[in-house]
Amino acid sequence: MSPDGDLLSIEPLELKFPFELKKQISCSLQLSNKTDSYVAFKVKTTNPRKYCVRPNTGIVLPRSTCDVMVTMQAQKEAPADMQCKDKFLLQSVKTNDGVSPKDISAEMFNKEAGHVVEECKLRVVYVSPPQPPSPVPEGSEEGSSPRGSFSENGNANGPEFAQVTRGSAERPEAQDKSAEARALISRLTEEKNNAIQQTSRLRQELELLKREGNRNRGGVSFIIVILIGLLGLIMGYLMKKA
Repeated sequence: MSPDGDLLSIEPLELKFPFELKKQISCSLQLSNKTDSYVAFKVKTTNPRKYCVRPNTGIVLPRSTCDVMVTMQAQKEAPADMQCKDKFLLQSVKTNDGVSPKDISAEMFNKEAGHVVEECKLRVVYVSPPQPPSPVPEGSEEGSSPRGSFSENGNANGPEFAQVTRGSAERPEAQDKSAEARALISRLTEEKNNAIQQTSRLRQELELLKREGNRNRGGVSFIIVILIGLLGLIMGYLMKKA
């Protein structure tokens, strides 16, 4: 179909990312509703683990626009010749007035169910960072990558266009924070075990002190009894003499 369909106008038609290693890169799409009806859309890609799309589904109100942010996860290696074979597919369909994004379902984009679904394919183009050695020809990709074929129900065959999820790839920052959290938990657990051992030793020492104190009190009581007995004998002796 024509990139500029009857339902939505899409700008731009190429997703251009200024490629840099180990850095997340974003670019935006603007969807403009050309009709007086509510239009639902859904975004798919051939590489869903590599990209995050917000929102990946939504509603464009009549004669209004909607911005979609596409984020490429940080890459560890640069592709050969700065060429990218990834593609996106944006599907759109008229829907009932008053529909909200939570009402969107896969069935709405099923052509076999009789829905009129417009589709627009978007290329991904890597743009060299500042001070490039030579400009990258954007049109050199044509014919270099296999094209995905689409079945009548709007699903892709071959290199499939899978629906993009939010945060579909784990980020390096999250991995670093997770490692720090595990190290902190390990250190706190060790400190807790040491504290428990120290508490146990203190309890044992306290029990020993209590036992020694009881023995000492028992010895003093026995001496007092003996002294009282001796005093009683002495007093009885003195009374008899008197």
